[in-house]
Amino acid sequence: MYATRVLRQAAAHAERTPLIRFIGKRHIPEHVDHTPQPHPASPTGALPAGFGSGQNGGNSHASFSSYRDHAQQHGPLRKTIAAAGGIGAQPASHLGPVEPPKGVYFDRNELPARFRRTPLTAAEIEAVETGGAALFG
Repeated sequence: MYATRVLRQAAAHAERTPLIRFIGKRHIPEHVDHTPQPHPASPTGALPAGFGSGQNGGNSHASFSSYRDHAQQHGPLRKTIAAAGGIGAQPASHLGPVEPPKGVYFDRNELPARFRRTPLTAAEIEAVETGGAALFG
């Protein structure tokens, strides 16, 4: 017990030298070029035609804030969406009944019998519960 205390005190007072060494001081680059560049391993060495111009699926937003105003990931990011008559502006009861179109089913049990799951037999249930050991015994 005493030896542990001595080792801890010695470690606390020892000068710690990190094992990793960095070359030079940290510095922030003065200019960073954010213009789109082709990937170095690109077979053509060029960006797709119309890239970043808003045409052919490119970026159509002039700034990040205009992108964020129109972005949706888990719902719209705009805080004024309800006030604008969008999502959540009306209760669901005002939207009317939900009926699937012909040929579309909401539940597997609504399908014709040939597409339904077959029920498990007692032997299959026993095999699952015992990890297959019941098949050999």
